[in-house]
Amino acid sequence: MDVRIGVIHTVKEIEIELGSDADRGEVRDAIESALSGTTQTLWLTDRNGRDHAVPADKIAWVELGLAEVERRIGFVH
Repeated sequence: MDVRIGVIHTVKEIEIELGSDADRGEVRDAIESALSGTTQTLWLTDRNGRDHAVPADKIAWVELGLAEVERRIGFVH
């Protein structure tokens, strides 16, 4: 699944492709904790095992994409 994060005071987005073993509920809980001020940093691990930190007070918005198995390629009728 992929996560897109908008950061305040910049037009560029952070895009992180999470591993196939990422639990959507856990990722969503981590995002909610950061947005509510419970944690100061949102930590996410990408599909290559690299950790990414985003300061919670700099997050403008977050888009949580579809899991890999839900993606469709090509034309669908």
